[in-house]
Amino acid sequence: MQKLVIASSNSGKLREIGQLLQPLGIEVLPQSAFNVTESEEPYCTFIENALVKARHASRCTGLPALADDSGICVSALNGKPGILSARYAGEPRSDERNNQKLVDVLTDEADRKAHYYCVIVLLRHPDDPQPLIADGSWHGEIVLRPRGAGGFGYDPYFFLPDLGKTAAELPAEQKNRISHRGKALARLVERISEETL
Repeated sequence: MQKLVIASSNSGKLREIGQLLQPLGIEVLPQSAFNVTESEEPYCTFIENALVKARHASRCTGLPALADDSGICVSALNGKPGILSARYAGEPRSDERNNQKLVDVLTDEADRKAHYYCVIVLLRHPDDPQPLIADGSWHGEIVLRPRGAGGFGYDPYFFLPDLGKTAAELPAEQKNRISHRGKALARLVERISEETL
């Protein structure tokens, strides 16, 4: 596998995935390089949405495709925003409005425990019957005031008690190593390496 299309238009995700897959010598291309439109995400689980996105990108490009579906799940909200994390405050998508809605909902809530979850799917071709699948979680809690200028999405509000920082305050290298997406990608890299031995 020398080329791989990423089924995403999210620049933050593209940057993180590209950095983590670089050591494998795989050329990572965004689906926008092929004018591939975003796939529908009609399902209520991360895994199903990741599969449909990867299949769409692979079918449109003829290349192996990688898709992730990820979001933040808040305990007090029964796992919401979950799969709707990017659209929590509606369309058009806005990190600022999503964060404001989450803070508003949690202002009077004592339990602000949350975790990021990511599932990654790699299809070798559109009809691959045995996709490579990996996932990862990252546990923390929501704070009501933003901290830090790094990351994207909910990162300025996602506090990591063991580090005393939000995800947005971490250097990119550290975040990539310990985040939900970093853990999932590390597991995926292991699976890819096992296949090529």
